[in-house]
Amino acid sequence: MSSTKARLTDELKVAMRSRDNQRRNAIRLLQSAIKQVEIDSRSTLDDEAELRILRREAKQRRETISELEAAGRADDAADARYELDLIESFLPQQLSAEELMPIVSTAVAEIGATSMKQMGEVMRVVMPRVQGRADGRAVNAIVRELLG
Repeated sequence: MSSTKARLTDELKVAMRSRDNQRRNAIRLLQSAIKQVEIDSRSTLDDEAELRILRREAKQRRETISELEAAGRADDAADARYELDLIESFLPQQLSAEELMPIVSTAVAEIGATSMKQMGEVMRVVMPRVQGRADGRAVNAIVRELLG
């Protein structure tokens, strides 16, 4: 069993022992998302593939939170935020803006980008370097700051 699946299973056991139903249900959702992809692909996923699934789930929760808050459904948004926090606890630590700045500025220098028109080129260079360690929106904001 991969380390992500093992951690999910261990956390599920802890949640069940402590009768934390919200945590138990959220972990089961994550396990079922991973299991569904394994069934669809008819293969066992490696740890990186499982982390990709968790990142996708986190992105879905962020979008859901925005939609629920816009609709005035604060209780449901709080539930989604709880799930997002749980998912993020299983993901590698994200790079801070201070850590992203030198990576982005190096890419800008390599390309020789000087205007916003070259933003796509910079993003294409930066994103593979920070894959899984930084959100695209955070990188986008820093690129805009440097080019704008």
